[in-house]
Amino acid sequence: MRLGLKLLIVLLTLNLSVKAQNDTIKLKEVLVTSNRITLPFSKISKTITVITSDDIIKSAATNTTDLLQNITGIDIRRRGIDGMQSDLYIRGGNFDQTLLLIDGVKMDDAQTGHHTMNAILSLDNIERIEIIKGPAARIYGQNAFTGAINIITKKVEVNSLALNLNYGSYENKKGGIIVTQKLNENSILASVNYQESDGYRFNTDFSTFSTLIKADFNNYNLTSTYTERKFGANGFYASPSYENQYEEMQTSLVAISSKYLLSNAIIKPRLYWRRNQDTYLLIRDEPSYYRNLHISNKIGAETNIVLNSKLGKTGVGLDVSRVFLVSNNLGNHNRTAITGFLEHRLELLNNKLDITPGIAIGYYSDFDTKAFPGLDIGYKFSDKIKLYGNIGYTYRVPTFTDLYYVGPTTIGNSELEPESALSEELGFKYISTNFQIDVAAFNRKSDDLIDWTKDNVDDKWETRNFSEVITQGVETSFTYNFNLGKYNQKLNFGYTFIDDDIKDNNVEYTRYSLNSIKHQFTSGFSTKFSSVLSQYISYKYVERTDGESYNVVDASIVANLKEEFEVSLKANNIFNAEYTETNLVPMPKGNVMLGLKYRIY
Repeated sequence: MRLGLKLLIVLLTLNLSVKAQNDTIKLKEVLVTSNRITLPFSKISKTITVITSDDIIKSAATNTTDLLQNITGIDIRRRGIDGMQSDLYIRGGNFDQTLLLIDGVKMDDAQTGHHTMNAILSLDNIERIEIIKGPAARIYGQNAFTGAINIITKKVEVNSLALNLNYGSYENKKGGIIVTQKLNENSILASVNYQESDGYRFNTDFSTFSTLIKADFNNYNLTSTYTERKFGANGFYASPSYENQYEEMQTSLVAISSKYLLSNAIIKPRLYWRRNQDTYLLIRDEPSYYRNLHISNKIGAETNIVLNSKLGKTGVGLDVSRVFLVSNNLGNHNRTAITGFLEHRLELLNNKLDITPGIAIGYYSDFDTKAFPGLDIGYKFSDKIKLYGNIGYTYRVPTFTDLYYVGPTTIGNSELEPESALSEELGFKYISTNFQIDVAAFNRKSDDLIDWTKDNVDDKWETRNFSEVITQGVETSFTYNFNLGKYNQKLNFGYTFIDDDIKDNNVEYTRYSLNSIKHQFTSGFSTKFSSVLSQYISYKYVERTDGESYNVVDASIVANLKEEFEVSLKANNIFNAEYTETNLVPMPKGNVMLGLKYRIY
C-alpha cells in the first residue's frame, strides 16, 4: 500500500511541476490488417482500437490479459494473477462469442471458449493489437459474434538479443529471451519465456512455459507457438467452495502462409494447425476422484484474394477446417466447417463516401448452413471528421462443452440451437494530430442466446437458449497527445454503457453472458519528462448488471539506462480494492513487479 501511494505521489508531482508547450506530435497512421482488405485506420467504417508497441511499453501491465483489461468495451474476467486463467468478452458478449487471432490465424476452440486465451503471447513478442468491436462474422466467420482481437507479432528489423528478468509479489518470478536475426531478405524471431509463482492465496500457485518462432523465408511465413500452463484453481470453476481444483493446459499453433502479388490481385494462402490439451482435476491430490482430459485438434486451410479494379477493392476468401475432439467426459466428436467470404469496397464522391457490402456463408457438419450478410458505410466530412455505420448478422454454433459436458455442478444440453444476432452500430470519429475522439452507439438483437442457468441455488448449472435478448449501449473514447518540453505525453479516457433486456427471463440465475458490464470507465496517463524516466498511471471503474462495482488503480515507472538497459517497477491495484470478476474468485490486492531488461543490437 505504501509503495502504491509513493508511486501515485511521484506521478502527480511530476505532472504538476512541468508547464505544457504548444508543440504538436506527428503520428504515423496504422494500417489495420485483415485477411483480405487492409485499410488505414482512418478509412475503416467500424469501431477499431489499436494498441501500439509504444502503448505496450508505457503501460502498467505485465501481461497481455491485463493490458486488454484497460480498453473500454472489453471485459476480461480473470481468475488470479498474470491472466493465468481468463475469459474474453466484448460489448456484453461472452467468451464463446469473441474471436482471438494471432497474425490473422483464428485461435477459437470447439471444446470451449475458456481456452481462447490459453496461447496469449508475451508482451515482448507483440508489435500491436487490433480490436474490432461489433459484428465481425462477415470478416472472420462464426465466433466473431461480438468482436475480434488480432495480435500482430513483432517484425524483425535488426539483429538483436533481449533478456528480461522480473520478480514480484507472491514469489512471482518471470524470465525470457528473444533473439532476432536478419538473413538478407529473410528473418527469424525466436522467443522463450518461463514464469512461476506461489500464488496469492491457497492453491493458486502456477507455472507457465511458452515459445514463439516466427520465420520469413523467401515468400513463405511461419508462425509457431507453444504454451504450457499449470495452476491451482481455487474456486475457479464449479462452486467457489471447491478449493482444491487443478488444471494443466498445453496449446500449440503452427501456421504457414504465403503471398503472391499479381498485376491487379493479391493471393494469400495459409495452412494451420492448432492443438489444445486440457487436464482438469476436481481434487488436486486425488486425480482418480474426478478427472477430465480433453484433446482438441483443428486443422485448416484458407485462401484469401484481393482484387483491385476501377470499381474498388474486392475481397474473396475460403476457409476449410476440421476439428477433432477426444474427451473422457464429452466423448469423441468431429466437426467440419467451410466458410466462404465475399466483400467489395467502393469509394465515391472524391473518396469521401465508402460503402462495403459483404457476406460470409458458413457450413457446419453438425448444424445448418448459415449466411452472415453485412454492410459498412462511412462518410468523411473532412480529413479529421468521419461518420460511419454498419449492420450485420452474426452466428455461433454451440461448443462441445455447451452440448455434452457432465460434471458435479454442471450439465450440457445436446438439444441446443445455434445463436444468431442482428447487430447495428452508428459511430463518429474525429482524428487530428493531437486529438482522437470516437463515439459509437450499438444495438444487438440476439436469438437463441446460450448461457448456463439454474432455477435454485442448489441446482446444477445447465445450458439453455434464451429466445430473445436485446443489448444496447454507447461507447466513447478520447485520446490527447501533447508535448511537455521535448517529450510526448498521452492522456486517454474511455466509457462504455451496456444494457441487456432479456425477453424470456424465467430463470433465477445465469452464469456468464447475462452479467455484463453496465458501466465501465477507463483512463490512462502516460508521462515523460526526461530521457531516462517515463511514468504511467491508470484508473478503472466497473459496475456490473448485478450491481457489483469496484475501482482499480495501476501505475508504473520505467527507467531507460543507456540504450541497452531498462528497469521497470509496475504496481497493480495499489489501493487494495476488494473485488471479483467471475465465479466469486477474489482478485489479488496490491502487488508489484520489478523488471530488468537488457538488449544487444
